[in-house]
Parts: sequence; structure tokens; C-alpha cells
Amino acid sequence: MKAVQFTTTGGPEVLEVVDIPAPVAGPGQVLVRQQAIGINFIDTYHRSGLYPVKLPSRLGMEGAGIVEAVGDGVTRFKIGDLIAYASGPLGAYAELHTVVAERAVRLPDGVDAATGAAAMLKGMTAEFLLRRCYPVKAGETILVHAAAGGVGSILVQWAKHLGAKVIATAGSEDKAARARSLGADHVILYRDEDVAAEVRKITGGKGVPVAYDSVGAATFEGTLGSLARRGLFVSFGNASGPVPPFAPSRLQMAGSLFFTRPTMGDYQATTAELDESAAALFEVIKSGAVKIDIGQTFPLAETRRAHEALEGRETVGASLLIP
Repeated sequence: MKAVQFTTTGGPEVLEVVDIPAPVAGPGQVLVRQQAIGINFIDTYHRSGLYPVKLPSRLGMEGAGIVEAVGDGVTRFKIGDLIAYASGPLGAYAELHTVVAERAVRLPDGVDAATGAAAMLKGMTAEFLLRRCYPVKAGETILVHAAAGGVGSILVQWAKHLGAKVIATAGSEDKAARARSLGADHVILYRDEDVAAEVRKITGGKGVPVAYDSVGAATFEGTLGSLARRGLFVSFGNASGPVPPFAPSRLQMAGSLFFTRPTMGDYQATTAELDESAAALFEVIKSGAVKIDIGQTFPLAETRRAHEALEGRETVGASLLIP
């Protein structure tokens, strides 16, 4: 089967499409014939070495497809089920992939494989950020960075569904227009404007109770300066590089702030939590409250180009590989 692997860390050029033996479903696993594969920033962190992995390594954590075989002890799925997943082991960038059955979910009627592959990691990230990491309430004003991106676009729509007002940031006029089309109440061009000053102006000097920042280094200061007293800084990505080290006393001086660096795995540590998160996601998708925009697709053979586009901020919405 065709699969993507890398033997050394670095840029997109280290990725190779190779022929390897097809995997076999072991105990507790299912073998999935992939129909669509999600491309996520965490994939670039594995490839670059920011998140170290043992080399040589496969790549990818998210996909959707048909169950082709089930391993011993699996009762959650049967052959022919359409399922999706957003967890390890790495290796989703392939025609076939083995997945731990307890970490996958069946796609409901009305949610196809492409939507499932585009929505699982990004959508369930948005779910735990908005509903559990900080339970957003109607009437609150929140800050969402990179609002035209994969997670950001879902955060904006879901937050509006919850009744919040959304201050969004974007890196270009085109992406600002997209954020407005998703429902953002205000949009700040974070490369050209002082984010903290604009947020203070919009909120009458108060700041926001929570800020969701997937950009990292480039937006850290602006996010810190945008928070209200006892506000929560949710750092969940490093698109521009990791947040620099900072003294905890800065949180004190800025208003007794809170800072968290959450991961989805800790908010879906059990199968029950996974099922609850996925059910909430599918509910807002099927109701139309959240639309999953697949902005671009790439054949598996063009994985390098897909990573170049993602890191070059050329993408909007979700990106998929099609095996």
C-alpha cells in the first residue's frame, strides 16, 4: 500500500510516499480503508521535530473510511462500518490504517467520510475548548485567533451558536472577510493592528474573559494584553512557533490571569469522553449550526505540497489528503 513516511526531521521535503506492506488489525484494533485523511498542524510538528517521534516514522492522526477487518475482542464496530478517528498511532497518511477501536467513532447518517476526516480533530478540539476548558456563556465576548483556519472557523461558528460575541483575528483581508462570513462580530488584522489595543477598544477597556490562541509566538503579547482580570489564556497551537518562556509573575501583574496549554487527549481520556465529544460535534454539524468547510484537497502523492500550503498560510478551512 502507499503511505507517507519520513526518516529525518525537517521541512516538507523530508516526506516520502513509499510502498509498504498492508497492516493487519491486532487485538482491539480495526483496519480502515481510508476514504479521506485530515491534515493538521500537529502533523507538521511531528515532521519538523518540534514534537519528537521515533524515526523512521509515519505521519497523520486523523481519517475516515470503511472498516475492512476487526481484530480479536472488537465489538464496537463491524466490517463495513463507516468510522472516523483523531488519535494515534501515527500513520493516517496511508491507504490503509489500523486504529484502536475504542478511540474511533461511527459516523452518523448525514456525515460523510470527507466531513468526518475534516471535522474530528478540529471539531472535537473546538468542543473541549468551548464547552469544557472554558465553558463559554451567552453574552460573553471572546477572542479567537486565526479565525479563518481549520479550528478557528469552527470555534467562531460554535461560539456564535452558544450566544457569544466573537472578536476574531486574521492574517489578511481575504481571511478577515471569511471570518466575518462565519459570524465574527469584529475582525482584527493581527499583522497590521495592535490586537490588545483593539480588543480593549471593542470591550470598553475590560478585555475578554478567554482568548483562544493557536498562532503562538507571533500573537502571544497581543493575547496576554487582551485578557480581562482573571482571564484565561488558552494556548493550543504553535503555527508561528512556540510561545517564548515567560515569568509567571507576568500573569499576576496582568490581572491574576490563568494560562493553559491543553491537549485533546486529556479531555478525551476515556471512550465515554470521546463519544460525548463526538456526539456534541455531530449534533452541531447536522443542525447546520457549524459548517465544515473543506477548503482544499490533495492527492496522497502531493503530501509535500499540502504541508507547504498549510505552513505558508495558504489554506482556508480544513485540508484533506485523498488516498
